[in-house]
Amino acid sequence: MKTISIALIGDYDASVPAHKGIPLSLDIAANELRLEVKAIWLATNKVNHTDLSQFDGIWCIPKTPYIDASGALSAIRYARENLIPFLGTCGGFQHAVLEYAQNVIGWADATHAESAPHSQRSVISELACALVETTESVNLFPQSQLAAIYGSSTIQEGYRCRYGLNDEFRNVLLKGPLVASADDETKEVRAVELTIHPFYIATLFQPERAILNNKRSPLIEAFVNACAQNQGL
Repeated sequence: MKTISIALIGDYDASVPAHKGIPLSLDIAANELRLEVKAIWLATNKVNHTDLSQFDGIWCIPKTPYIDASGALSAIRYARENLIPFLGTCGGFQHAVLEYAQNVIGWADATHAESAPHSQRSVISELACALVETTESVNLFPQSQLAAIYGSSTIQEGYRCRYGLNDEFRNVLLKGPLVASADDETKEVRAVELTIHPFYIATLFQPERAILNNKRSPLIEAFVNACAQNQGL
């Protein structure tokens, strides 16, 4: 059986439902694809001392604030620039947007409101309505990679999130190649993807929660498949 290696970028906490769901989701996806997944939890304060080239994929996981946000941003940048399959969920979505704002748009002062609440350029800000321990409908945009993965225009996904994309900066941030690929009834962005990357998707929702309700996640399966293709399997 072929083995792929995935870095889980974040600070592990056994009490976090998403952290419980991640290894289970990866195992289910790997089994479907007849692969073995070696998932390595990589704390954010260890990223800058780790050779990321050893991994076939990078998943930036929930639970913020991170111990070392710069470590998470460094891993995201590495995945983006080196075309490594990338998945960001919840906090991973937030930091994917932040990394893009800082290093592609060039906003060195871009911040996350959770850690810098008084910043003038908080590209990640508090949601008008917090999405905490709730399941909501998500609208997937036509022609998006996300819609193709799910084979649907509407899905139900779980959340535990208080921060999202600041709509004030949406037009500049998402005019391409980073684009919005999902929203909900509020019209706030719930997912983004990078159109010039083989697999770079970040969602505010947590697809890893599906397995806790005995449901498989097409997104996680697609991510694992992209990691296998990246290795040439």
